[in-house]
Amino acid sequence: MKRIGLLGGSFNPAHRGHRRLSLAALDALGLDEVWWRVSPGNPLKTAQGMAPVEARVASAQEMASRAPIRVSDFERRAGTRYTVDTLSKLLGRYPRNRFIWLMGQDILPEFHRWKDWRRIAQMLPIAVIPRPGYDGAARAARAMGWLRGFVRPASQAKRWTQWSAPAIILLRLPPDTTSATRLRALDPNWHQRPRPVLHGTRGPLAPC
Repeated sequence: MKRIGLLGGSFNPAHRGHRRLSLAALDALGLDEVWWRVSPGNPLKTAQGMAPVEARVASAQEMASRAPIRVSDFERRAGTRYTVDTLSKLLGRYPRNRFIWLMGQDILPEFHRWKDWRRIAQMLPIAVIPRPGYDGAARAARAMGWLRGFVRPASQAKRWTQWSAPAIILLRLPPDTTSATRLRALDPNWHQRPRPVLHGTRGPLAPC
């Protein structure tokens, strides 16, 4: 059995903040690995400014190099659009692993808009990663009105495999101010730059 943290997102592009916070969460939760799930697109966001998924996967592979982080475009390969469907297929494919969903604090204020968000919370524990400027909005989030009854103390972070979902923990990690939005503003054509060819970094999520 492996203890896996799942971090989904656009990774447009992947950056040092993704890596730093993933490694910090790995240590705080006692994980074996973190799996980065590169999404083809967020149903709640416009596709404007979104780089091709191949470029975003390559960006994530480069940023995850030489770390216990696996990168995959599982969602595209599995043909799912919504997180609830992706998680259902993923948990069914790897029944012997234990998964915890790593959610950025900026996601909480809009989590109630996600398809079957309560079902997602009932599928696996959630660990919230801090994001600068979102603490107040996250705690006042509509979804937290329901999730608040399932909050676990940060001191129990490494015991998450003993929890039954729903369960949510607000991790105490050093915040990272790196922003993909700012990186794109500085380099709108980042995805057109040549990237190194990496081998063996696709990870275990791609369907056989």
